[in-house]
Formats: sequence, C-alpha cells, structure tokens
Amino acid sequence: MCTAVGIELAIMISVILCSHNPRRDYFERCIDGLRSQTSSTGQWELLLVDNRSEQPLAGQVDLAWHPSAVILREENPGLTAARLRGIRESKGNLLVFVDDDNVLDPDYLEAAQRAAEEKPFLGSWSGQCRPEFETTPPEWTRRYWGNLVIREFDRDVWSNLPRLPASMPCGAGLCVRRDVALHYLDLHESGKRPFQFDRNGKSLLSGGDNDLAACACDIGLGVGLIASLKLTHLISRDRLTEDYLARLCEGIFFSAVLLDHFRCAAPAVNVYKIRWHEPLRALLSRGPHRKIQFACLRGRRRGLGLVASTN
Repeated sequence: MCTAVGIELAIMISVILCSHNPRRDYFERCIDGLRSQTSSTGQWELLLVDNRSEQPLAGQVDLAWHPSAVILREENPGLTAARLRGIRESKGNLLVFVDDDNVLDPDYLEAAQRAAEEKPFLGSWSGQCRPEFETTPPEWTRRYWGNLVIREFDRDVWSNLPRLPASMPCGAGLCVRRDVALHYLDLHESGKRPFQFDRNGKSLLSGGDNDLAACACDIGLGVGLIASLKLTHLISRDRLTEDYLARLCEGIFFSAVLLDHFRCAAPAVNVYKIRWHEPLRALLSRGPHRKIQFACLRGRRRGLGLVASTN
C-alpha cells in the first residue's frame, strides 16, 4: 500500500459484503455497523454482492448514506463466486470481507487500515469474533463454538505458515491486500481451483476463507490475527442444534482434506487413526457428541475418497 506523503488514493479500502437470502434483522444490524464506522465514507467503498437472493437486495436496502456504495447481482451460486465478483469489481488496495451476520465495531475499518500500515509483512489478517446468541446455547455446544467462528484473544499473532490454526484468519472481517486477492482470483480463473470450498445453497462446505488468506503466503507475506479488530457474530438458534453442528463439522472436515490436498500436496494419512481410533472415539461419545463425531469422520473419509479418485 502506498503511504507516501502527497499521494492519496481515492479509495483506500473496499468492503465486500456477500449475502444470500439474509435474515432481515441481522442484515439491518450488519448495515448499521458499517454505517457507524469512524472512518470517513470517502476513505472506503462498499460493494454489496447479492448472490442470487430470492428477493433482490437492491429493493430491500438503502445505501444512499454511502457515496461509493454499489449493489452487484451475482447469478453464479455460492460464496466463492460472490467473493470473486467482489474482488473483480473492487478498487481498494485493502479488501475487507464482511458476512451478513457480522456487526463490525465502529473502529473496525480504522484498525484494519492501521494494521495494513504498521505490519507491511502481513498479507491477510482478521480479528476477534464475539458471539451474540439468539438464545442461550446448551452447554454441550461449547466445544464446537470455534466452528461457529467464535474467536477471542488478547494479543496479535502471525506466521508465514498457511495451514497453522493458531494464526489463520477467518472469513468474518477478513482483511487482504489487493495483491493477495488478485492471486486468489488467478487461482480460480486459471483452473487451479476446480473445487469451490465455500457455502453453496444448503451445503456447509468451508475453507474458502482459509484458501484466500493463505494466498498471502504464496506471494511471500504472512497471515495473522489482530486483537484490536473486533466484531460481533450474530448466531441464530438453529445453528446450535445437533443436526446443524453435525452437518457443519462434516463439511469442515471434508473441506479440510481437500484444502490440504491443494496446499500441502499429499497430506499424511494416519490409517490406524481413521480406521480404528476415530470410530472408537465416536462410539464411546455420548449424547449429541456421538452424531457429531461420526459426522467428522464421515467428512474426512469423503474427502480422502475424493482426493484418491482424482490422483
């Protein structure tokens, strides 16, 4: 990013909000969070990517408060397609991806810009995701909160290891430099990503945000987590059910195998663990954990099967 004295960019940040059939009250709070940013609207643009919502978002949201806001209708289904459209249409040197159930703290964009200037070695980063549950979550769900993109910490961390969980940014509020985003775009347009890792319809696949963030390492930069970046993740009651968490975990484990395949060549496979240890652990689990553990195992095995069939 150019910060030389006397050189000003018309648009420093591109906020890309991807949405498909959003829940109305959550969507309104998301927009209110953007409207409340301490950064002047002259310093950032807003791209709302409507990914084939049944009721077009252009008729449901008023963005007249932002002078550089645009609503884009993306007909290709899936979060990956929406993100790629946002990247193509954006103008900023720093791209910030926001989900329609995210409420950014008022200083989020200011903190993102500061991180870009103070940490030039980072290519992608995200921050803290505090949960706001629609209903009190059952205590048994706590061990799966990380899968719901809940993350709170008190110090910055970073690395140049693209698959290290401790420093891997998440998709909620993900910040990437333009060169990183363009590299990700090229992976898809060149055919190097024949598989879409992100949500598509009722599918709960994941990993596209990790793949996008990891592109920083591909071009010699790092990934990280910045404590000053904070947002609230609105979590509906239906995402705290046994069925949803089982489907979510299956999608996560399936996607992780494929992401390792694309990014780590041939990931090590512990045959004993997959054939014996994990099934036994699932059998010994109680209550909803049994269903979820078997879903994790099923997802991993599906992923390995798909990788084997393509080799």
